[in-house]
Amino acid sequence: MIGREELKKLFRYNLKSGLFTRLTSKNNKHKVGDIAGSLHKQSGYIKIEINKKSYMAHRLAWLYMTGVMPVEVDHDNQIKDDNRWINLNGGNHQDNMKNVSKRHDNTSGQTGVMWLKRRSRWCARITVDKKVKDLGSFVDYSDAVNARKNAEVLYGFHKNHGS
Repeated sequence: MIGREELKKLFRYNLKSGLFTRLTSKNNKHKVGDIAGSLHKQSGYIKIEINKKSYMAHRLAWLYMTGVMPVEVDHDNQIKDDNRWINLNGGNHQDNMKNVSKRHDNTSGQTGVMWLKRRSRWCARITVDKKVKDLGSFVDYSDAVNARKNAEVLYGFHKNHGS
């Protein structure tokens, strides 16, 4: 695992742009001043290879700025390759889960709201600390959405959660 001192010898991190640039050159492939990393197509994150090990750039940015390699780092605006310091938040998995994008298979248009066909009602739920909390069932879609939104505020979810 790379440490902060070694990282700072190899790269400069620009906290305003979120980019890492190379301070050293080991071969003709990478030159001093080149922007480091590449977009990992499957995950959407920027990855940087150091000593034959791949690191996510947002985790390296956290290490660079704080001296601690985080377990998880959240992107405030949910844009996975936006590694500007102002966009990064440290935390644990439970904190990170309070700022996730809407699932691709969502059919209601609102995270945590689903149509219960057998009851002909809208159901609202939220997961907090790995526990599903039933927020009720509703005739009107807007009532279910309001219940979900109020629960997000109550449990400290990020304003971008589910968008």
